[in-house]
Formats: sequence, C-alpha cells, structure tokens
Amino acid sequence: MIDPAPRSNLKKLGILPLIAIIFLTVSGGPYGLEPLLAYGGKNGALLLLIVTPILWDIPTIFTVLELNSMMPITGGYYQWVKKALGLRWALYEGWWTWLYTFVDLAIYPVLFTEYAAFFFPEVTAFKIPICLFIIWSSAGLNILGIVPVGKVSVFLGALVLAPFIILFLVYFGKHAGSFSFPHLSLKGIGFSSLGLGLYTVMWNFIGWDNVTTYAEEVEKPVRTYLISVFTAFVLIFSVYFLAVLVAQQSGIDPEKLQKEGFPVLGVLLGGHWLGALLSFGGMASALGLYSAVLLSVSRVPKVMADDGLLPQKLNQLHPRFKTPCVSILICSAVVSLMILWSFGDLLIIDVTVYGAALFLEFVALIVFRLKSPNLHRPFKIPLNVYGLGLMAMLPLLVYVVALAGAFSASGETWRPAAFAIGTLLSGELLWQVIKWRRKANAL
Repeated sequence: MIDPAPRSNLKKLGILPLIAIIFLTVSGGPYGLEPLLAYGGKNGALLLLIVTPILWDIPTIFTVLELNSMMPITGGYYQWVKKALGLRWALYEGWWTWLYTFVDLAIYPVLFTEYAAFFFPEVTAFKIPICLFIIWSSAGLNILGIVPVGKVSVFLGALVLAPFIILFLVYFGKHAGSFSFPHLSLKGIGFSSLGLGLYTVMWNFIGWDNVTTYAEEVEKPVRTYLISVFTAFVLIFSVYFLAVLVAQQSGIDPEKLQKEGFPVLGVLLGGHWLGALLSFGGMASALGLYSAVLLSVSRVPKVMADDGLLPQKLNQLHPRFKTPCVSILICSAVVSLMILWSFGDLLIIDVTVYGAALFLEFVALIVFRLKSPNLHRPFKIPLNVYGLGLMAMLPLLVYVVALAGAFSASGETWRPAAFAIGTLLSGELLWQVIKWRRKANAL
C-alpha cells in the first residue's frame, strides 16, 4: 500500500471550488430534466420534482454527511461500507459504483456534440473523435490534481448557470403579470410514466456520496463538506424548479422539449441568441460533469487495489501530482469504448445500480450506530436507530417504484433495467473469482 503522506504538502480544496465540483458531479444544470414534462404532464412534473428530492436526496445527504464526518478519507463510501460490513460488501459497493459510472461518463461527451450541433450541424459526423478528445483531455486535467479540477469547475459552473439566469429573467420579465402557479397532481399519469419520471428526477440528483471519495484532499473536510453540500443542494433545486416551471408555463410541446432540449425553449422565449446561450451552457455542462465525475470515480479503484480486490498497479500515484494516474487512464480507456450508449438506457442503468450501492451506505450508517454508538460524529443525524431505519425506507420506496415502472413500460425500457440487475449480480461473481484466486495462491 502506498503511503498517502506526500499529499499533505499539496494544496487542498476550499469551499467555493468544492461547491462547484458538487454542483457539476450531482447536477451540471437542468440539462437532462427535459423528459420530465413528457412523463409527468403539466401538473405532475413539478410535483415529482418537489417530492422526489425530499424522499430521495434529503436522507442521502444526511447519511453522507454523518458518515463522512466520521471517516473523511480517500475512498469515501467504499471505506464506510468496508468498516461497517466487511470486505465483501465493500467490493460490491466499489464495483457497482465503478461500473455505473463508466456508463454515466460515456454519455457526457456525446451530449457535448449534440449541443455543439446547434452551432455546427455537421459536427455530428465527427462525434467519435470529438468525444475521444474530451475524454483524454479531461484525463490530463484530473492527473494535474484536484485544485486545477476545482478551478475549472468554478468557471464551467458559471457558464452553465448564466444562460438559465438569463432565461428566467427573460420569461418573468415578459410574463410577471400573467403568471399563475400550476395545480400539482399526479392524476392521469400511468404507472410506467410515473416510474420513468421518478428515474428522470433521481438521475438528476444522484452523486452526493461520490463527492466524498477525495475527502483527504479537502481543507477542513467536515466543515467544508457541510457548508458545500447544503449550498449545492439549494442551488441545484432552485435552478431545477425554475427551469421546469418556466418550461411548463411557456406552453412548449413536452415532446419537442424532450427531443430538442432546453435550447429550443430558449429560442421560443427569447429567440435564436438565447437558444445559442443555452446550447453553449449545455456544452459547458457536459465538460464539467465529465471532469467532476471522473475525479470522484478515479479514487475508488485505487483504494480497492490497496485492499487486494483489484490489481496493485491501480494504486500507483503520479510522481509529481500524487494523483491516481493509472486509475484515471484506465477509466478513460474503458469510457472510450462506451460512448455509443443512449441517454434513456443510461438513465435507467445509472439509477438502478447507484440505488443498490446507496442502500449499502444506509445499512452502514445503521450498523455504525449499533456497533459504535459513542464514536465521534461531528455531524450527527438527530434520529435514533429506529428513526434511521424509517428514513432509509423513503429512498428505498422511491427506488422500488421507479424500477417497477421501468419494467412495466412498453418498448425496450425493460432491457436496460435487466442489464442493470445483471450488473449488480456481477459483484458476487467477481467476489467468487477473488476468493478462488486467493485460495490458489495460498496453495
């Protein structure tokens, strides 16, 4: 195992860049919420957007903050599960997260080319080389270290938010006198549409635990994470709410919004210039999301290699920047082979596999309360063990409804859901292979 001590002399991340990285890891702006109006309808879209974060995100954020305050170390959620449940469950946690993130990462370079096509329609013919350029330039940035990633994230986060702020000002400036808040109801929404609507909101709010994998590289991690996570949540929810509200009030065809994205809403409300700004913001969002998510996932293979679950070569650090360069390069190589996934398949696979890994974190939280009730917790959820169990049931309920809705949907949506379940089962297969190799080496 490599001694992490050399990192202590490197610059660490502060509050503002961490907020930017969290914003880009979890959100990247409302891009990706466009299908919500089609699934939830005019009355149900905002209701799903309000209720889902309460049931799905608030329990997750509290869990992440308590566990991270106890163990603010490299590897984050993997280390929590290992300490609470053992190496086998930690393997599941790390393996599942690694696999779903590959699928997740693969979509962002593709989204970049789709938004770039607003300016240069012929760019789609060069999708593969453009995607590869984004993948490997982001790898180079991540090898330079967390501070450069943080600085770039602040810049890209501003580019993502600015077009939506202008969109909101344009809309409310024209319609302030005629605005009326919509009636909130799920009446008339089919079960499959409800499930896919939940998936849409859940996918746009996942990743709170991912931002803890580099906790040792953050200045005063307990305080910095506490401020940054809550600030990022308020920012993300506010932008989402206003974006969906404006889309709903504009009268735009939900199918057109789902197909062409927020730039078409900008063209409708402000003209071509506003559509161009939103397209540019989408390009910045794709770049920021890719770099921020790569930062988080690249730390997981290293800690798994430290425990002998993956080849030792993965825990090699860059001699100058002390970053997990081999892990970053391998992640980039795998993503380079996966850039043809569709957005719809990505959404279902992501949330299904992520939700299973998240459930292990809730179990770890409760186990820690039972096994180590007196362990120092700078941030502690004000609930007893029974209360924590009930809290964990809320996101589990949302997860089950969304998965059932995906399986009940017509078309091909059951295929990515089945693939995701197969991905979950592959964790046990990998564990059996590791056990067999250890026995063979012991002979």
